[in-house]
Amino acid sequence: MCLAVPSKIISIDNILATVDIMGARRDVSIILVPDEVSVGDYVLVHAGFALRKIDEAAAQESIRLIREYEALMDQAAADAGAQACGVPSQPLSPFRE
Repeated sequence: MCLAVPSKIISIDNILATVDIMGARRDVSIILVPDEVSVGDYVLVHAGFALRKIDEAAAQESIRLIREYEALMDQAAADAGAQACGVPSQPLSPFRE
């Protein structure tokens, strides 16, 4: 599975941009972005390349969903670890038994 992550451009130097990817800073190529980009813009980044510019609302919604997914995966891993140790797991929903 491939995932392009929304990232905010912090600085630009020729064809390289420093971006903030959910709190981590990375240098990525902006050579593939068809639109002009500026500091403060959001881009989708995959494998060290910015692929396209996106609006801030779409970027923030994507980041929210990624963080929600991370939290669910962390909980699933914690539940799996508890089961491996013989501790009963809690249901994910109060409506499930």
